[in-house]
Amino acid sequence: MPDNAETLLDCPRVGAEAAPVDLDRQALTKALHAHIEEREFPCVGAKSALARGSLHVEAAWSVTSAWDDVRIHDRLLAWSRKYRDDDSGLRSFAVVFDGPDDLTEAQFETAMWDRIQSLADKDAWRGQGYDERVSADPGDPHFSLSFGEEAYFVVGLHPNASRPARRTPHPTLVFNLHDQFEQLRAKGRYERMREAILSRDEALAGSINPMLARHGEASEAAQYSGRHVGEDWVCPFSDPRGAAQTKDQTGNAGGKA
Repeated sequence: MPDNAETLLDCPRVGAEAAPVDLDRQALTKALHAHIEEREFPCVGAKSALARGSLHVEAAWSVTSAWDDVRIHDRLLAWSRKYRDDDSGLRSFAVVFDGPDDLTEAQFETAMWDRIQSLADKDAWRGQGYDERVSADPGDPHFSLSFGEEAYFVVGLHPNASRPARRTPHPTLVFNLHDQFEQLRAKGRYERMREAILSRDEALAGSINPMLARHGEASEAAQYSGRHVGEDWVCPFSDPRGAAQTKDQTGNAGGKA
């Protein structure tokens, strides 16, 4: 990373859109909290994190804009460091965007991957290594994202999602730490929680989400946006550290997962 990286990252964005002046962070946070607190909301992990005060909500301007990406990435780095200092308890990092609230599923998916690509590019430029427990290849069954050298998977939510559980008042990206679910699996608690979520999701939607798969069985990338995609779907993401990881590692890049 260049010596003046932090200074450069804080510089005004030349040619960028005007700074938002009416972002109601409190309202965006309350909207997500209210959604999770709804009785029918199926994710018991999110409910637990909210009840324990370990759900961090970062309000941002637009899911189709890079305006807040530097700040979001800063917060993700701090979130990763905090987890390494104390990895106890379920937690989630959620970014709630003020809009647009009228995106189709395909449009939201495009915007989501644009934000993820931007964050990954910043992670690489700032000298962060890729979590060696997972693969940087979105086609690999052991794929996960990596920020601050911790693996994450993302849950995308927005107003026009076809699955009721993914339907939130505003576009939202929830970053979940991969390691905390590996800990649950090691303690024999993961499958019980997963079955509870699937059962509640089926009760809400009338069917189980066909896109769900366990880590290591199929790439989780196809699950991020919540849109039902076919086997011919190609992930539009490419981490700049992927080639280096492939060169450095032998065998299964996700063998530790």
